[in-house]
Order: sequence, then structure tokens, then C-alpha cells
Amino acid sequence: MNTNSRTSLTLAVAQLNLTVGDVVGNADAIIAAIGRARAAGADLLLTPELALSGYPPEDLLLRPDFYRACERETQRIAAAAGELCVVLGRPVAIGAARFNAASVLRGGKVERSYFKNLLPNYEVFDEERYFEAGVDACVFDLKGLRLGVSICADIWEPGPAEAARAAGAQVLLSLNASPYHMNKHAQRLQVLRDRVRETGLAVLYCNMVGGQDELVFDGGSFALDHDGRLGYAAPAFEERVDILRFDGARWQSELKAVPQGLEAGVYEALKLGVRDYLDKNRFPGAIIGLSGGLDSALTLAVAVDALGAERVRAVMMASPYTAQMSLDDSREMVARLGVRYDEIPIEPAMQVFAQLLEAQFAGLPADTTEENLQSRIRGMILMALSNKTGAIVLTTGNKSEMATGYATLYGDMAGGFAVLKDVYKSLAFRLARWRNTLGPVIPQNIIDRPPSAELKHDQTDQDSLPPYEMLDAIIEAYMERDQSPREIIAAGFPEAEVRRTVSMLTRSEYKRRQAPVGVRVTQRGFGKDWRYPITSRYQDEF
Repeated sequence: MNTNSRTSLTLAVAQLNLTVGDVVGNADAIIAAIGRARAAGADLLLTPELALSGYPPEDLLLRPDFYRACERETQRIAAAAGELCVVLGRPVAIGAARFNAASVLRGGKVERSYFKNLLPNYEVFDEERYFEAGVDACVFDLKGLRLGVSICADIWEPGPAEAARAAGAQVLLSLNASPYHMNKHAQRLQVLRDRVRETGLAVLYCNMVGGQDELVFDGGSFALDHDGRLGYAAPAFEERVDILRFDGARWQSELKAVPQGLEAGVYEALKLGVRDYLDKNRFPGAIIGLSGGLDSALTLAVAVDALGAERVRAVMMASPYTAQMSLDDSREMVARLGVRYDEIPIEPAMQVFAQLLEAQFAGLPADTTEENLQSRIRGMILMALSNKTGAIVLTTGNKSEMATGYATLYGDMAGGFAVLKDVYKSLAFRLARWRNTLGPVIPQNIIDRPPSAELKHDQTDQDSLPPYEMLDAIIEAYMERDQSPREIIAAGFPEAEVRRTVSMLTRSEYKRRQAPVGVRVTQRGFGKDWRYPITSRYQDEF
């Protein structure tokens, strides 16, 4: 390791849940962390990327007043820190230039600032829209140890870490707002080990936690010694301030949280996304249309786990096509969970609409129009309850449906937040089974029975869609890995099913643009990182 010092430092890692735009509230949270760090005898407090503003601030970063507010709160934090060294993530404006910065606060003032070198402009990131790239390393001395600073994407490429080492750094402090997706934590560990191997620097990685619109930040802060040994690992999805020591050679901490399994991680991300969306937007509770099917059952379980039964209301809106088992299973589930439950039959409304439209539909056969009317009646009821109570409607559609357009505009897509928007149907089954290992809240019959929209007699999803395991694999290959239809067919999938799936996916873009925001759990969701035109004549080659 590049060190001639055996100086021991005590560091505090502020894995905080912060809110975009709440500059004063975020500053209060950082000052509270300063108090905890000082009480523990820490020499330094490390915060996440853009901790003061929250991440991502998006076009708030275009408003001059926003920077003035951030500057005022920076001064308040610096005064509160006193002689404690704080590395604060914040946006900085210098004239017309804007930077994603990490400022070293010490002695009641801003001592220096590092400007993020590598600005991500892929997946969910748009930093080139807002910031200019920094070019210089930032290294400072604390009790004889030379500490370098890095911000998130800077650690994913070799250059900035090597520049910090060249400037004399012995330890690298990395501020992050790295959003969750499946298997992301393992990727972070590998990337950081690559940087450690290249530079010989020990690294402390501090990550944000919390939900922000479609993004969920999972925390999981950690530290690696100069040889890549894991010296500290914080639990994921928890707001916390951890204290650890660096003895001049190695990190010293008893906290080494075990990584979660895939289903557990996805479920925790969904919970945190729901909780923070409602709490940060001040919704008093949630309303869910319960159908007796898997998706609404899983959505209800997530909502209750996230918010508590007292803040969740379930509504069953049976039609003449609703099976008795759907009613029975719904009643059993709400009894297990203890939520408010109402049954509002929609047959009277169906009859009214049939009479209203009788002359308009004369001579035309019944088709999906009548099926969609059922869904829209339900959507109208849920939105009326939402308007009356202030509670938000959680939609229940999954990623497989969003991809293929197997959803009704202004019907089952009506609502304010889509819990399963980025959860494939095949994954939804796995999540339901996993959740029941913690306690059997979802009746087994809901998991076992063939999925059905129940909009006509003897209907199943596979009347309109390929088997879900096949469908989800085709969508994942086309959407998340950008494989061509030819490549997918060459991998062994039936050409007819690939053609059908790709056709449904491409022609459903207009529906997805009108869908509510939902939690992102895969590497590419139908949100910030999916930007296809609605009007397009492009067709894939087969």
C-alpha cells in the first residue's frame, strides 16, 4: 500500500435517506449525522453524492435560486461541523458553470471542493445535461493521512482513481448515489476491487439509501483494504450512520452485513420505493383494486409491509365473470393482513354503459371493447375513492404486461404509482413464494391457479400471450440486452413467438407513456432509461 503513515482515523459513514429539493431538511439530517459522528469521536463524516440536494435533482439544477439555497445550507452545515471534517456531496455553481461536487468542510468553512470528472449519460443518468466535468484530483491531509475524493461514476473507470493516487492519496473516499437493480451490489464490489488492484488504495464507499420516484437507492456502503479485503459492509435498504476505524493499513469494523438474496433484495426495494413515494409526497395511504389474482395480491402484500395495514385499503370489484374462488381468496388474504376491505360489484355500472352505448354499438359484435369497459369502470371507482380520501391508487400491472400492452388505458393502468411496473410476471411468482416464507399472507391458491384477467368466461392470460417464462425471456433479451430478433431466434426461441412479442412491445409505446411511474428493479425499466419514439416506422429485421 502507498502509505508511510500508521495514523489511525475514526470515520463516520452517513448512509442517509434524503429527499430531492428538501435542502433544509437534508441539511438537518446531515447535521444530525454530524452530532452522532462527533459523539463517537469520529475525525471525518462521509456523506453520499449530492446529499444536500438529493439525487437526482433533474431540472432543479437549472434554477439559480436552487444553488443559492444549497450554498446557504452548506454554510450552516460547515458551522455545525466545526473542527470535524465533513465531505459533503452538493451541487456547486461557479458563474455559468455547474458542477457535481464533494466539498471538504473543516474549521467552519469550505476548505476545498472536488468536481466529478466522469458524468454518466446512460441508463437513468443525465448528468451531461446539467454539469460540467471536473479535471483535477482532490487530496487532503487528515492527521497525517492523505485522503482522495471520488464521486460515483468516477470509480467505475480507472482514470480518476489513478489521478488521486498520483496526487498522493493513500485512501480513496467515494461518495455515491448508485441506484438499485438486481445484482448491482456484486457489480459495485467487483468494480471497486478492480480500482483497488490498479491503485493499491484502500477505499471507503458511501451510498445513498431511499426511494426517489422510480429509483431506489439501496445503501450497502462498504470499505475495501488495499488488497481488496472487505473490512466493512453496511446492511442494504437501511438509513444509518456507521463508525469504523482505519489503522493506517486496514479498516476495522465488526459490521459485515451478509448480502441479500435476489428475491429478498427486490422485495425490499419495492417496499422502500412504495414507502418513500407515499411519505415524501405526503399521501396518507394507498388503495388497491384486489382481483384475486397474483399481481394484486403481491402488490397488497408489499403495500402492507411498507406502510402498515392501517394505511392500506383493498377494494374487490366483482363482475359476472369473477370466479367465486377469486372472491374467496381475496377475503382470505385481507383477513390475514387486517386491512380495510370493501366489495363494490360493477354489474350495475356495466348495465348502464351497455344501455348508453347500445345504439352506438348496434350491429357490432362484442369484443375487447366490452372487456375494457369493465376495467375502466373499476379504474373510475378507484380514482373516485382516491379523490375522496386523498389516498393514492397503486396499480398492479407487471413488466410483462407493460411490455406487451396487455393492460387497459384508464382502466387497470389508472393510478398514481405502479409497484410491479418493472417486475416480470415470472419474477412476481417467485416474489410471492418468497414472501410467504416469512409468513403465509398470499393464499396458495392465488399462486397456483392460471393467471386470468377474468373479463370473460374461461379466460386465461395465455389466450393472448406466450407462456410467461418464454415471454419474459424474450422481453429481457430484446429490451435489456438490445438483442435483435434474429439473435433471439438463434438462441432457440420460436420465431412466431419472437415476432408476436416484439410486435406487441413496439406498438404499445403510446400506452407506456401514459402509465404511472413505478419502482425500477432491473437494469432497464420502462422509465428514464427507455426512450423510444411513439411515432416510428422502424421495424426490426428478422
